[in-house]
Amino acid sequence: MKYSKYLFIFFLIFSLQSCSDFLEQEPGTQTSIDELLQNKKGVLQALAGLYNELEANLRGERYAVYADLQGGNIKFAPVSSGNSRGQISPTLNVQNVYSFEDQALTSDFKSFYDGSYDIINQANLILEYTPALTDATEAEKNQIKAETLTIRAYAHFLLSLVYSQDYKYTADASHLGIVCNSQSIKAGIQYPARKTAAETYTFIVNDLVTAIGNYSSSSSLPGQSYSLFNLNNTKALLARVYLQKGDWNNAYTTANDVITNSGVTLSGSADYVAQWAQPDIPISEILLEFANRRDSEDVVTSSMSQVFGYTTATSYQRYVASNDLVNLYENSDLRKQLFLTQPLQTLVNGVLTSVNYNFTRKYQNNAGYVAFRLSEMYLIRAEAALETNRADAAMADINIIRGRSNATLLTNTTNLKENILLERRKELCFEGHLFFDLVRNHKNISRNDGCISTNCSMTYPSLKFVLPIPTYNTNLNPNLQQNESY
Repeated sequence: MKYSKYLFIFFLIFSLQSCSDFLEQEPGTQTSIDELLQNKKGVLQALAGLYNELEANLRGERYAVYADLQGGNIKFAPVSSGNSRGQISPTLNVQNVYSFEDQALTSDFKSFYDGSYDIINQANLILEYTPALTDATEAEKNQIKAETLTIRAYAHFLLSLVYSQDYKYTADASHLGIVCNSQSIKAGIQYPARKTAAETYTFIVNDLVTAIGNYSSSSSLPGQSYSLFNLNNTKALLARVYLQKGDWNNAYTTANDVITNSGVTLSGSADYVAQWAQPDIPISEILLEFANRRDSEDVVTSSMSQVFGYTTATSYQRYVASNDLVNLYENSDLRKQLFLTQPLQTLVNGVLTSVNYNFTRKYQNNAGYVAFRLSEMYLIRAEAALETNRADAAMADINIIRGRSNATLLTNTTNLKENILLERRKELCFEGHLFFDLVRNHKNISRNDGCISTNCSMTYPSLKFVLPIPTYNTNLNPNLQQNESY
């Protein structure tokens, strides 16, 4: 009961306050933090809470839809009831972001920004206390360190995607990255400046490489291995980081390592669609899917279906697939069956009319947040192979993914780069990749079907391809430079 009380206080502060607010709270909670983290039990409780915070930040409506919405895979379904029934409008939480018109003072993503740095601060506290544990073995401490470093790296990486221009925005990646925190606020008040993009990625890669060297064969916490960070899915994250950076040799080697040595295999054609539709259990090729939150009776209280779900014609969520996406699939492609087509009442010229919309089957029935799966590793290996003059190997990997889906196989390497990006869009839709893929390849944004934004098309480069840092944070930290144009 004593640890439960302190754990509640500890994470209540983090969940309700930004990192900057917590600075003011720290002196009054010093004893409780020390007591909580003085032994293995308390540290593991804190680590479990850290996973919960990370899952909530990813699954939340803002980040969960961001890359697909901005890139054009997603449009909005009509309002289901009330005076606005049938009307189509952006949802409130992403209204400004959707139009590339977010404002620093009232940013749609303030909760994501604050939540990410809260996660980083919590991770730093765990990392600071773990080495002194006297009731944990060295292997146990190393495992805690590995998982925590990976979470810290992941949070920094997500922030860099949203708040920093792509790695090759400047030739030497000397443009602004993000603030990288390696010390908790317990160490004292600090006002760090943003690192360059190059320095940011070096920080992230170093954390992940260090984590990989510390993993053991056993997780720190109970639960399914695919719901926690481990050696294989940490390598998957590292492969994604290398891809985003354009470090092609390391991207190839790391993705190949996961494909070859993880023990995970691609889901088969026969049950690929059925696996996505099964309740509670992820697709078999999963590398990391965070566990859903459950109540005391083991009932799921939050899941991805709260973002993408369909229950009835009057009970559904607002995010559906655009025809820009759906029309990319051949009729024979099994992945076309992953769209749940449903008629919804829509105002057309002032009259409620039945119009078909395509919900994704990936996130129905208590689905969790899909962070990494093996298909992505094949696609990373393919792109990295092409960029290192191995076009035939790249085509072979693309055909593995296309063949599994019963799509037409490629027969030559003409326009292979575009085919790889197309395959990523089709295979990884609703999994948070498209906008980042377009930007890192210096592509323009073109949203057609269902686009109700004031900016349906955006030309690369654009200052609006990153979001503003919330004004509260720039006011608090005089060294925190705002993104240009905000």
